[in-house]
Amino acid sequence: MTHENVNPIPNILTSLRLLLGIVMFLLMAISGDAVPLISVMPDMIFGLQRWAFVLFVIAASTDFLDGYLARRLNAVSKWGSILDPIADKILVCGTILGLFAMHKGDPIFVLPGAIILFREFAVSSLRESVAGRGITLPVTLLSKWKTTLQMVALGALLLTESWAAFKLTDVMPLWYDPFFVSAYIALWLAAVVSVWTGAAYFIGTKHQL
Repeated sequence: MTHENVNPIPNILTSLRLLLGIVMFLLMAISGDAVPLISVMPDMIFGLQRWAFVLFVIAASTDFLDGYLARRLNAVSKWGSILDPIADKILVCGTILGLFAMHKGDPIFVLPGAIILFREFAVSSLRESVAGRGITLPVTLLSKWKTTLQMVALGALLLTESWAAFKLTDVMPLWYDPFFVSAYIALWLAAVVSVWTGAAYFIGTKHQL
C-alpha cells in the first residue's frame, strides 16, 4: 500500500493487465495440454483459445489506457511507474510461453520468442542490480514502441493460433497464410528492436558507472 494521494484508476488498470496476463497464459497452456493434471475435452479447446485472445486484447488495451488516464487525471505515481513495466512483461512473456504451449509441435516461435524473453529478463536484472547504486534506467520512447510492436505481433500470432476457434477458416480461408507470415515478420522485427533497446540500456548503464 502506497501513501501517494492520486487517482487509483490508472494503477487499477495496470494491476488488471497483470492479472489478465496470468489468466490468459493459463488458458493458453491448458488449451495446449501443457498443464499437468488438467485436461479438457476437445470441444472445450476452442473456447479456451477464444477467451485467451479476448483477454489479451483487453489487457493490451489497458497498456495505452492506463498511461493516458494517468496523464489526463494527473495521476502519475511512483507505484504505477514500477507496476507498469512488470505488467507489460507478464503479458508479453505469458503470451510467448502460451504460444510455445499451443504450438509445441513446431519450434517456429522458439528463436524470436527466446530472444525477446532473454532481453526482458536481462534488462530487468540490470535494473535490479544498479538500483542500489542510485542508477536509474528511464523507459525510452523506442522501448515503449518496442512493447507496442511486441503486443501487436503476439496478438496477431495468437489470433492465427485461434483461427479455427473463431471459425475464420470458413470466413477467410485464404487469409491465414499471409496473415501468419505478416505476424511472424512482425515478431522478428520486435525481437530485433528488443535487442537494440536492451543493448542501449546496457551501454547507457556502463557510461554511468
